[in-house]
Amino acid sequence: MAASRKETTTRTRYSDRTPLLSEQRGGYSMNNADDEIRHDSFSGSQEQPHGFLHSRRRRRRFSSSSSSDSPDAHDLREVGHFLSSKYESLDYEECENTLFLEEEKQKGYKFVVWKRASRWLVMLLIGILTAFVAFFIDISISTFAGFKYKQIKYYMDKCIVEKCLLYPYLLWVAFNVVPVAIASCMVAFGAPVAAGSGIPQIKCYLNGVKVPHVVRFKTLVVKALGVICSVGGGLTVGKEGPMIHSGAIIAAGISQGRSTTFKRDFKLFSYFRTDHEKRDFVSAGAAAGVSAAFGAPVGGVLFSLEEGASFWNQSLVWNIFFCSMISSFTLNVVLSLTTSAGQAGELSYPGLLNFGKFASVVYQVWEMPIFLMMGALGGLTGAVFNYTNRKLTVFRMRKIHRKWLQVLEAMLVSAMTCTVGFFMIYLLNDCHSLAANPIDYPLQFFCADGDYSAIATMVFQTPEASVKSLFHDPYGSFSPLSLSVFCFLYFWLACWTYGLQVPSGLFIPMLLIGAAWGRLCGMLMYYLWPELGIDPGKYALVGAAAQLGGCVRMTISLTVILIEACGNVTFGLPLMLVLMMAKWVGDFFNEGIYDMHIVLQRVPFLEWEAPPLSHNIFAKEVMSHPVVTLREIEKVSNIVDILRHETHNGFPVVDEYDPDHTDGVQFGRFRGLILRSQLTVLLQNKMFSPSGKLSEARHRVCLQDFRDAYPRFNPINQINVSVNEQEYWMDLRPFMNIAPHGMSQEASLPRIFQLFRAIGLRHVVILNGRNQVIGIVTRKDLARYRVWHHGGLMGMEELHISER
Repeated sequence: MAASRKETTTRTRYSDRTPLLSEQRGGYSMNNADDEIRHDSFSGSQEQPHGFLHSRRRRRRFSSSSSSDSPDAHDLREVGHFLSSKYESLDYEECENTLFLEEEKQKGYKFVVWKRASRWLVMLLIGILTAFVAFFIDISISTFAGFKYKQIKYYMDKCIVEKCLLYPYLLWVAFNVVPVAIASCMVAFGAPVAAGSGIPQIKCYLNGVKVPHVVRFKTLVVKALGVICSVGGGLTVGKEGPMIHSGAIIAAGISQGRSTTFKRDFKLFSYFRTDHEKRDFVSAGAAAGVSAAFGAPVGGVLFSLEEGASFWNQSLVWNIFFCSMISSFTLNVVLSLTTSAGQAGELSYPGLLNFGKFASVVYQVWEMPIFLMMGALGGLTGAVFNYTNRKLTVFRMRKIHRKWLQVLEAMLVSAMTCTVGFFMIYLLNDCHSLAANPIDYPLQFFCADGDYSAIATMVFQTPEASVKSLFHDPYGSFSPLSLSVFCFLYFWLACWTYGLQVPSGLFIPMLLIGAAWGRLCGMLMYYLWPELGIDPGKYALVGAAAQLGGCVRMTISLTVILIEACGNVTFGLPLMLVLMMAKWVGDFFNEGIYDMHIVLQRVPFLEWEAPPLSHNIFAKEVMSHPVVTLREIEKVSNIVDILRHETHNGFPVVDEYDPDHTDGVQFGRFRGLILRSQLTVLLQNKMFSPSGKLSEARHRVCLQDFRDAYPRFNPINQINVSVNEQEYWMDLRPFMNIAPHGMSQEASLPRIFQLFRAIGLRHVVILNGRNQVIGIVTRKDLARYRVWHHGGLMGMEELHISER
């Protein structure tokens, strides 16, 4: 039978795949001759009955050379009208093949109990290790910052008298630039994925996108050491955001029971070596990071739900909550025992960020409209921040792409940050009595004896301490001028800083900026109605929530995080309303900062729901066509050739198909689906024979062989298949997924989208009425239909796929 089979197969590159139906509708049009792309005029009102733009473009792939030759295509890439083909999808679906069914028959309920117990053990370890990493980061930053500020304060006080202020300024620049240069070098030359907070990358991973190196051990090392250097170096960043990424990396490593970096396999938790299981643990690690950062275990669970996980069930919620609680408790114990103020048994440090107690703070009904206006202001300032940072990020992608330039920019921003701080202290005369408000590092500067410079307290302490000061210092601790100048300058410094090649968080800068202008609002209220006894710290908290919500556009999880951080449940209603208002106002102009960076990185990210009013888009328009298929018993040379020349990772297995006599529309009757990773393991283990019978193969494989190869499967060019072996045949039936998901060509886009999003699929095979393969839908095919929002209008656009 094998000898009679044809030795050729249809091979079509992804770059040649186009939708089967290529009709064009309104919105965008393309001239195929010169790749000229133009916008048709559109509006969501009168010309279209539903008020929603169906701007449709034919799918087209651009290589790096062709896209650079077209200025219009280059402009589109700038504004995020491209998806990158370099991102692969994770496969959250269990492959139910013959090996899987045979293994499950051998398992008993003892295995089920053992696996559940192992899952709880892994969750415990994730929480403990995440807390210890947070402890290491916090102690290191506090130690370095304390030493740095003491040295600068000493020379500042000395040089006031001796008139040598240039020396402490240069010392300050050195204390900032050197650690920032170290952090930037580690990121730029060691682990570029460790830049920023890591939240967009973790969101993409939990969404089902395989971001290269995002959960590697080297990334964790660079993240932890880099955030110590960047925060200690005085940049306008925080350490809380990177904790989420760090927790996710810890979870991904512990759950696999081995280290691919050090090539050590501890033979533990091998049944968790699948994308499905790893995703659940990464969700728990992200929640543990939030819990350690803010002391908010419930907020951590909701963060994973709102911002990350695409799949959720009751047992997973309980697992993640346990992990978050262990993380917060462990960090609480360790910090309470090791800090100078802590005492054995006194748990007073639930997280890295402590807002202090707001138990006595109350609000009146008449203040609610004021809070809502502050929320609107936070949405406006957040939209300005996101817009400016987006333009700056595009500029960096175009002009500052060399590694040494990225390091140089980080050093420049660091030097500029301390220069701004120095001149604020020098020029702003904001003196207050030290007896009324003792601080850690008081700077007298040009103030009288017994007084200190209030603006120096904002600069000469960690950002977390500055936020706490704005929340709890009494009225009169800061002048309106100093707060206004600080808020304005810090806003633009934070905008410039976010996106540098250093590990950096955005939560603390946004909280500090919002607390500054929120306290200004409170001071204004106190000035207008002194008889009411208004607490400016209450308005600082509302402003902090509004600014952070206007930037990141989180609602549920951020509300709970702030409630847990401030310890006042009664303040939950105004915080929730403020965050909702900030999100609504910000969304009127642009999207959240994390979503914006995901778009700029051209990641095929799937939203929670399909684009509205898209039921008239069908599978036959969405699918890629033609399809590379394999027969149930396929020749080894064909398999090797396909793996070498094709980029896709899933191949439908068919019968009744002759590649030499095909109509180009259907490609055989659908029998199953097999992945690239499975084929490489089969080739590596020589699972073929001259006749294609498994009994004649040299080795036997089981599921453990696939788990041992996960997640770094050998590429085809590292697998040795001799010329004689390429004449053999391989039986794919025992290894293919015998019940993969397939859909009719008449299925609508929302139906396919719901299947992908809910189950976490990687491929859906499109079939005709006779169960014949006519196309395939992947994540990129769905992600290219994206909804845009701007100025109260919305529409749908179809993106291009770029080879870069």
